[in-house]
Amino acid sequence: MHISLDSIQRTAHAIGRPLRLELSPDPLREPADAGHLAMQELVVRLGTAAGYVAIPEMPAVRQGSWRSTDIALRSDAARRFLVLECWNSIDDVGSACRGTDRKLADGTAYAAARWGEGEHLVAACWVVRATARNRALLATYPAVFAARFTGTSAAWVRALTDGANPPREAGLVWSDVGATRLFPWRRHS
Repeated sequence: MHISLDSIQRTAHAIGRPLRLELSPDPLREPADAGHLAMQELVVRLGTAAGYVAIPEMPAVRQGSWRSTDIALRSDAARRFLVLECWNSIDDVGSACRGTDRKLADGTAYAAARWGEGEHLVAACWVVRATARNRALLATYPAVFAARFTGTSAAWVRALTDGANPPREAGLVWSDVGATRLFPWRRHS
């Protein structure tokens, strides 16, 4: 039996009920941010295996800020607080850098509140999906990225995978497209 939309509409009108027609995505399909979540999952798994406490989507410390840190990794024993931003694609490099600076300031405030004014390390690293588009972006503006991310990428990979001491300087590492591993960004002059 075939019932037309017109028949359904007439029936709804006859019983005094509004007809609402909605075309929605398949509820069983992956979320829109599945790639981003996969990178976050990788960073959380690696960080916890390396002895960190992972704080996904850590809220901003400052009042009125709606931005959260993708993943914060905290080690009370080592007094380290790492701010990690996961990027599927970078659309506005300047805005992304300013956002990371604000999150780093939040991390510094968090660390000072947690550990006092003594010695501790707060540092930031971008985890970027190694797509052709992102690789081309970094290849097009190598001096900008090299000046911004002065921390050794290989040292950041070791810090995130093995728990080694992270650099104090901001870093950038690649995530493979499947978000199964991290590998160093090779700077090109």
